[in-house]
This record gives sequence, structure tokens and C-alpha cells, in this order.
Amino acid sequence: MSMSLGRRLLLAFYSALLWLLVPVTLYHLVWRGLRQREYLLRWSERYAQLDALPDLPPGALWVHAVSVGEVNAAIPLINALRERHPGRPLLITTITPTGSARVRSLWGDDVHHVYLPYDLRGMVRRFLDRVRPALAVVIETELWPNLFVACARADVPVVIANARLSERSLRGYRWMGPLIRLALSGVRRVAAQSEADAARFRVLAGDGARIEVTGNLKFDQPLPRASLDEAVGWRKAGGGRPIWVAASTHADEEAAVLDAHQRLREAHPDALLLWAPRHPERFDAVANRVRGAGLDLRRRSVERSPDARCAVFLIDSLGELPGFLAAGDVAFVGGSLCDIGGHNLLEPAALGVPVLSGPHTFNFAEITALLKEVGALEIVGDAAQLAAAVQWLVEHPEKARARGRAGRQRIDRERGALQRTLAVIDDVAGFPRP
Repeated sequence: MSMSLGRRLLLAFYSALLWLLVPVTLYHLVWRGLRQREYLLRWSERYAQLDALPDLPPGALWVHAVSVGEVNAAIPLINALRERHPGRPLLITTITPTGSARVRSLWGDDVHHVYLPYDLRGMVRRFLDRVRPALAVVIETELWPNLFVACARADVPVVIANARLSERSLRGYRWMGPLIRLALSGVRRVAAQSEADAARFRVLAGDGARIEVTGNLKFDQPLPRASLDEAVGWRKAGGGRPIWVAASTHADEEAAVLDAHQRLREAHPDALLLWAPRHPERFDAVANRVRGAGLDLRRRSVERSPDARCAVFLIDSLGELPGFLAAGDVAFVGGSLCDIGGHNLLEPAALGVPVLSGPHTFNFAEITALLKEVGALEIVGDAAQLAAAVQWLVEHPEKARARGRAGRQRIDRERGALQRTLAVIDDVAGFPRP
């Protein structure tokens, strides 16, 4: 990959700035580690020390998925790659410990896993020299200039799969326009979730970028039969009472969720909330908040299941959310009452559960519109509206089931992204079609 003098200077300036920020990365790891101990571990991977990196034979398949949401989105793709290329090692990198834990829970030692090193030239070069991948598949939106340029120089084709880019992210990236265009120049293909995502990537990448719409891999998630079977057990443990789920909530919306549950229990004193905070460091804070409100609490990590007296069951575990979602009469998806941009609305909808969300869903604008169009999703603005919506759905079970069916059927019609994405990967990597 040849570069003009201007581009080389731009990359050098970016790299120098990152070196100045290395002490900040140490502070960040320590600060996060005070809340989540896993951030204090495995630093050698983040700084690409050779003894921490897997020594793979040439030709490995490498998938980068930053955290839990991206790992979950990549499940059908990773399973398909393993099936189609059984002779190639498969490496999965993440950035967060929760993403790492999700990789281990899904595939164990059947795949290789490390944290992705910081985007410094020496680190990414050591990483690529050690791993020697045949292909890099980056899930959704991770744009790293040094990494992508190093891949291009090492003739490692990069595909951004399931690519999404919100209007807010576009505005954030545009002030770094030349640097982001440089990064995207090292990408062979962008496989976008929607035409709107593709259009925003074209704004960033400029002329000549190869961008196509392949659809959202999350539509191709197999319906988790085990989760549906688990749901029967969770409902039995709940005592056959009204059950709702609050999934992927953030600190700024915890008070609203708790207030909504207390309002609901005024009409249905036996109502049960299954609560899954987005980040593990919030587990204890949520537990303290529930106890402070005088509600009976059980925790997945301690009592394992709710009992008849339990008002709130805290899902302080990873990888078990689908079973609890399927057990609910209705699911609220967090990151949406606060200005986060929302989280995965497809998971409860695919399970046939009616979905509630706050108004801030800009990270999933197209999915929000799709589910609203068929009546599977209702937007609420505060705790009072959330409580009222949950109460209406538990008091009208036939209409709630109709909403759930509508969402599941709409998702079924959208499947097909996996095969289109695999075709892009085969084309870029030069793999023979099966």
C-alpha cells in the first residue's frame, strides 16, 4: 500500500498523539479495574507483548468484535466460518472483558482469543506478524487507522461486516475526515446493514470505496430452542405471575426502571421484574437500589432462581439473557431512556416477546422503524409511561402475544444477511465458493 507524503505525515501525527495518550490507557485500565477486576488482568495482550499472543500457522481467520453485542451479532457468521473452513485456525479479538467472557462461553477452547492491541504501529505490526491472518473481519463499526493500514501493507484483506454507522457517529467521525478516509482506504469491502448505513459510510470513505448492503446478521440468529425451553422453567419459578424484563439498562435509567416496577406492583402486587444491567459493574449498585426501595431481591449468582416472594430477580450473569427474555410477558430494552442510542431490539422480538424502548434509539434506527411498522415495538418516554405500557400488556395477553408474533414474523422475512456476507468474504479473500 503506497501513500502520499501528506498521508504519511497524517498517520505519523496520529501515532504520535496516541503515544502521548499511553499513560491515559493505563489510567483507564486501573480506573475500570476498580469497578470490574478483569480490566486489571491480561495487559500484555493489550500492549501486544509477544508471549501473550497466539502463535498461529499462516492463514488464520480473524474476527474482531469489540464487546458482547458485537460478539452476539457475529455468532452465525463465526459458526459458518468454522464450518466452512475447519482446517483454518480462528482467532476472535475483543476489547472488553464481557466480550471476552462471551467468546469463552460460546466457543471455549475451540477458537483462539485475545484482546485487540491498542492502535499503535509497533503493537499492530507485532500482532499481525504473530497472528499472520488470511483475512480480517471487523464487526459493525471499529475504524482503526494504524491497524487497517498495517493490514493493507501486509496484504491482509479487511472486511467490515454487519457495518452500521448512525448519524451521530457520522458527525463524530467527520471531524477526523482525512484520517478516517485513510483508514477506510485499507478496507477491501464494507458490508453494510442497510442502505442508510451504506450511504453514511460513503460519506466517510469518499469515492472508490467498495460498499454494499448485505443486511443485518442479527436477523440470522437461530431461534434459541434451549432458551425457549429454559423460559418454561423461569416462568414456573416465577410462580405464574406477571413477569417483565428490563434488559441492558444503564445507570441513568435505573431509577426509572425501579419506579416503573413499583408503579406496576400497585396494580399487580405479585409482579416480578427480571433485571439485567448492561455492565457487570452495575450489578451491586442495582441490588442496593432495589433493597433500598424495600423490595425483595434474589440474584442469579446466589439464589439461582426467583421464588414466590421475590419482587426483583437480578440477572448478574453473562450469556443467559435469552432464556429470561423468553420468560417475560414484555421486555424493555435499555440504553434508550438515556442518550446512549439503544441496544439490541431484535433479541426479544425474535423470541416473540413484545418490546418496549425509550426514545433514544439512534444506534438502531432502521430496526426501530421496522418493529414499529408491524406494531411489535412501543416507545415510552419515562417511568410512568413504561409502567403503563407494561401493565397494559400483562392485562391484555392476547394482544401482547399478537405483538410478539408480528415481530417474530417480520424478523423471519429479513433473514439472508449471513449468506450475502459469506459471499463477500469469499470474494475478498479468494476462497472457493462451497
